[in-house]
Formats: sequence, structure tokens, C-alpha cells
Amino acid sequence: MKIKNDRFPPSLFLVYLGVLLLMSGIHTGLIVGMNTMGWNDVIQSIVPILYWSAVAVGLTIFTRRTIKRTYEEPMHRLAEATKKVAGGDFSVYVPPLHTSDKLDYLDIMLIDFNKMVEELGSIETLKTDFFSNVSHEIKTPLAIIQNNAELMCREGVNEEARREYAKTIYNTTKRLSELISNILKLNKLERQTIVPEAEQYDLCEQLAECAANYEPVWEQKNIEFEADMEDSVQITADPALMELVWNNLLSNAVKFTQEGGTITLCEKSDENSIRVSVADSGCGMDEETKKHIFEKFYQGDTSHATAGNGLGLALAMRVLQLNNFDIEVESAPGKGSRFTVVVRKE
Repeated sequence: MKIKNDRFPPSLFLVYLGVLLLMSGIHTGLIVGMNTMGWNDVIQSIVPILYWSAVAVGLTIFTRRTIKRTYEEPMHRLAEATKKVAGGDFSVYVPPLHTSDKLDYLDIMLIDFNKMVEELGSIETLKTDFFSNVSHEIKTPLAIIQNNAELMCREGVNEEARREYAKTIYNTTKRLSELISNILKLNKLERQTIVPEAEQYDLCEQLAECAANYEPVWEQKNIEFEADMEDSVQITADPALMELVWNNLLSNAVKFTQEGGTITLCEKSDENSIRVSVADSGCGMDEETKKHIFEKFYQGDTSHATAGNGLGLALAMRVLQLNNFDIEVESAPGKGSRFTVVVRKE
């Protein structure tokens, strides 16, 4: 698509030139006509002055209207729109002046302005939702801590109840600490203050170490854990960041798998990519939940809300984006879930 680089096309100046030449010709005709008809000298002096005054006024009005229509009105609309945006109104839209096949640089500026306002509106909405969710997520554990602390301070509380209250406070503060830690990590990842330090390492070894960390949990829940991996496979990525991904996927699998269920960790590779999947026999997800699982603070299964804060998958997704890896999700209600990370080889 060709964008015009000027608001006053050459044809407009040709019109000016043609009009001036025409007016000059008419002026010459007036002079000749007045001499032929023998008009007196005063009239012959006044008529050209009046004539050129009318021509000057006409060209001035035409030029003024052209400048106003071409520059002033669009810039006034843009200035008014920027004032509204500065006041927090992100519903502003300034229509382009021409159709898509006749765009010029001012139209492109207006189109870019509309895109910018739309993006700012989206960011503002996300920021508002984020702070609303953060406030809620922090307020809830603080309320639990306060209530249990008050119960502990009551007279006549037996030692068993006191230990139960203390345990609740400990678990809640641990969850609050994890929430704040995840918020800080996610903030650093999104602002790209954490730059991935890629190095070559053994992925299978890392997966085995991460899985071993959850052995006490799956034994406690009597979960059958199955692993199908190669002996060794090398990848180039940031091992510390990728560990966040594997821990999150394994943690979710343990959390959503009922007692006596099954978790499967599978790693396969070919000449182009390495595919790592974590599958569980848990409750699964419907299509609506799958659409939102990578959003901050989203928790599709609220029955497990106390076991997480809805930031784990958002963190995992951001890490994978920074490493230019993909993730696929397969799930259905009552049939468990499978998360597959696709690591592209160089």
C-alpha cells in the first residue's frame, strides 16, 4: 500500500497557477476593454484594484479553508483526543481522513494513535485487574492469620487447638510468602529485568531431580508416578528458569490428582525438537478453563484455591516465551490433563 507523503498535492499548485494566469488574462482584457470604451482614468485605476482585491480575497479564503480542512481540524481532533487519554479515557477513537486506498502520513499517524490508545486501554484494564487480584489474594491470608492469632490468644485454649492454630498460621504465611515471591518473579520476567542465561545442560537429569522433589507428596497421596525418558538429552536454555516450568507442571499434577491416581512424565526427542509432557488423571478442564489458565490469578478449579495463587502457569508461560519454546494443553472434564512443552533444537 502506497502512502502519500504530502497533504498539498502538486495538482493544487497547478490550480493556483492556472487561476492566477486566468486572472492575469482577465485583467488584460479589462484594461483593453476600458481603453476601447474610453472610460476615464479614475475608473480605469479603481477597477483593477477592486478586481485584484476580489481575486486576493478569494484565494485567501480558499487557502484558509484548505489549510483548516487539511491540517487544523484533524490536529484539533487529535489534540482533543490526547487530552481525553491524558484524563484516563481510553475509549477515544479518531477516524482517519481518507479511505484505506488513499491514506497519507496523517492518516497513518491517526491509525497509530488509535492503536496506541487501544493498547493503553488494555494495559490499564490488566493493571486494574492485577491490583484487584493482588489485593484480594493478600487480604485473604492476612485475615486467616489474624483470626487464628486471635483464637490462640483466647483464655482456655487447650494445647492441641493452639498447635492447630499455629499450624494454620504457618501454612498461610508460607502461602503468602510464595505469592509475593511469584509476583516479584513474574514482574521481573515481564519487565525483562531477568535475562535468560542460556547454557547447554542435560534436560533428563533436571527432570529427574524435579520429579524426585515431589516423591514424598505422591507417596502420601498414594499416587502412581510413571516416567518415560531417554537416558540423556542436551538442550540450550536457562536451567534455573526452566526448573520453574517443570516444578510448576509437576506441582499442578500432584495438586489436581486424587489419591490413588496416576501422573506420567514423558520426554521424547527427534531431530527438530524435544517434547516433555506431564499428564495426570485428575479432574481435567473444560474448554473455557483452558482458554484462561495462563492468565494471572486465574484458578479454574476453586476447590484447590487454597493450594495455589494462580500465578504458576503465568510464570511458566513467560519463561517459555523468553526461551522461545511452546506449550500445548490437552484436557477434558474427568479425564485429566496433559501439558506438553516443545523445546526446539537449534
